[in-house]
Order: sequence, then structure tokens, then C-alpha cells
Amino acid sequence: MTKPAVEFNLSDNELHLIYRPRDDTNWVRKKFDRGEELLVKGTFHLRSQDMLEDASKDAANVASGDDDAVWVDDHRMVFVIATAEGEYFRFTPQILGFETPVLLHRDARPDWKWFSAERKVSILGIVQSLGLERIVIGGPAPDAIPIPEYERLLNQLPTPHELRRYVQARVSTVIRQYTEPVIDAEELLNAYVDKRTTATPPDIEAPFRQFDVAKYAFALDRLQAMLANETGTSEAQWQLEIVEIILLLNPRYIKAFTEVRLWDADASTWRRIDILLVDASGNVDVIEIKKPLGKPIMLPTRYRDHHLPMRDLVGAMGQANHYLRHLNRWGATGEDYLTQLLSASLPEDFKIRIINPSGIVIMGRSNTLSDVQLREFEMLRRDSKGVVDIVTYDDLLARLRAVLDQLRRGPALSMAPAYTPAE
Repeated sequence: MTKPAVEFNLSDNELHLIYRPRDDTNWVRKKFDRGEELLVKGTFHLRSQDMLEDASKDAANVASGDDDAVWVDDHRMVFVIATAEGEYFRFTPQILGFETPVLLHRDARPDWKWFSAERKVSILGIVQSLGLERIVIGGPAPDAIPIPEYERLLNQLPTPHELRRYVQARVSTVIRQYTEPVIDAEELLNAYVDKRTTATPPDIEAPFRQFDVAKYAFALDRLQAMLANETGTSEAQWQLEIVEIILLLNPRYIKAFTEVRLWDADASTWRRIDILLVDASGNVDVIEIKKPLGKPIMLPTRYRDHHLPMRDLVGAMGQANHYLRHLNRWGATGEDYLTQLLSASLPEDFKIRIINPSGIVIMGRSNTLSDVQLREFEMLRRDSKGVVDIVTYDDLLARLRAVLDQLRRGPALSMAPAYTPAE
């Protein structure tokens, strides 16, 4: 019966590579006599000193004693490619062609596809090019790639058909600039890859989740304590503590500045913004923070059957709108001024940008509003959204609780169910 050109055998002390040349072994031996190495599947650099000389004789003796076997000349050569080291086999670096240590667990049952991809590409060579200190496959080592995961990786490597699809897609990208082909090669490639591969959320937050839980739990406790004792905190201290919670809940902002000078072109004078937020792209927004003082965000009385926002909210929204207007009119001159003014507290070569800034107003309570008041407050909030975002202290509490609940549940990324729940 026909046997594979490359297979592996694990003994107590060694991992053997069994190689069967297409014709016979003479050409391989002549190559060794010339001091050359034998490169198998673009992966294994085999030398004469790695070969077991008596392997072919042993194979012939075993085969001759098997009356049921249909024997085909087994011109095979056996090479020692790894030696035992505890629970692992350690590969000989010269055989793999690189110095990064590679360890294979004794439970592994590899075939040639474990090490060589299509087009004679060394899989281990690709892995070591990523800069790992060592490569461990299987077993209890803390940096080991589990055998099922490694096999899943192998199953997702590109096939010759996928490579053809990729080339077709690249050609299509150029052709489509001038004409419209009937076949969408890029869509065919994506469909084929999606069918062969399984996306697994990386859960990169896992090592930090317990610290994030502690951080958000502290922020929630602090906010609850502040709301329970508003009079014990000054307005300035209140603003500083609330803005830290805002930065925590909005990681796109990297810095907040208090008492920032702003040019008022209408009055030809300088104003001061209480708090200016800067995001990672350099864009600025304005935030107004007021102590709630136990006040609901909407007035209990009605005006023509409608609940109106409380006077302080209207004033805060108006103040924020004035700041935004002055910023927009300041334009490029303001960008240069703020960049120079704030540069010492920002990353090097960071530039402030004034591009349609928005405002945030933090004030008031919504926990005592009726359904009608909540509906009209939400209408007000949505009408002003994009210019001024209104956030109550009950909104902040709810957001902190939601973040905490999700962190305690596990990874933030999950795949949606593939079925529709029964009604």
C-alpha cells in the first residue's frame, strides 16, 4: 500500500521524521556525500548526521514478517528531529532553520501539515518570525498553545483555492477602476474565508477586568456619597470630581482643562470656560457641571399642558451655547492659541482642533420625574443632541452600574444568537 512521503514517529526519547523519496534514496545520499542538506517541504533542513542508518533495514524486517501486508518498496529514511525533555520534545534548531526553541508535547500526534503549509512554507518559521521567546505546542506550560487551538489554526491556513481567490481579488481591485467586471472577486474571497474560519473574540481586557471593576465600583461609590452630601462639597471640588467620572465613562477624552481663556469677538474681551475637554484627535468640547441640589430637571408645573425645563438647565444650556459660538468664531486663530497654551500638558506635537465642538451639561435629577415629565425631558434632550448633550446625575449612576454589571459578566464582545427566540 502507498505510504505518505513524510510521517512522524514518537519514541520514549526521540521524535523521528520518516521520509520516503519519490524514487529511491540514492540521490539523497549523494547529496549528503557532497555535504549538502535535504530540505523537506520547505521546513526541515535534514543532514546526514541526523539520519538513523539502520532504519530502512528494521522497516524491511518488520514488513517481511507481516503476511497480510501488501508491500511496496519502502525506500525510507529516518531522521532524529527532536529529543525528549521532560514532558516535551525539543526540536534541533539546525533542522528547523532558526534558533527560537520549539517544544512539542508528548501527547501530540503530528503529521506533516502541523509544520508545513501549502507552497512549502514553514508554519513554525512564520510563528517564530513574530518574535516569540519560544514556541510551545500543547502541555501544561503557561505559554503553550493548546493542541486543539493549534489544530484550529492549521485548518484556517489558506488553501491553493483561497490563494487563487486572493490573486483574483487583487486583480479585480485594479480592473474595477476602469470597468465593472461581472464577477465580484472580493466578495467571493470574503465568502470563502468566512466559511473556512471561525472568529474568536480575543478578550484582551481579561487581565485588567478586576482592576476595571474596582475602578468603576469606586467611582460609583464616590458619586453616591457626593449625592448624599452635596452641601459638604464646594462647587469647584464638585466639578473636578464629576469631570473625572466623565473622563472615565468617555475614554475618547484624554484631558480636561479648567479655567481656559476664550476670546469673545462680540465683546472684544476674554472669557473663561469652566472646563474644556480634549479628545485623542485634538478636538475640543465644552462641559458645564452644576450641583443637583435635589432639584428635578423638569418643573412640576405645566405651561400650556407641557412641563418646561428648570431655569438653571436653560441657563446652563445657554452658557454652553455661548462658549461653542465663541469657539467656532475663533477658528484657526483659536486653534493656534489653545495649542500653544495647553501644549505643556499634551503629547508632543499635539494640535488642538476646533471643528463643530459640542457641549455637555451635567446637572439635576431625573429619578422623581413622572412618565410625562420623562418623555418631555427626553424630547428636549434629543432636540439639543449634537450641540448640547444633557446628562442627569441619575444617568451617570445608571451608566456606572451598567458598566460594572457588564464587566462582572465577562468579555464585552459576544456573537449574537443565530436564532430568533420564540414569542
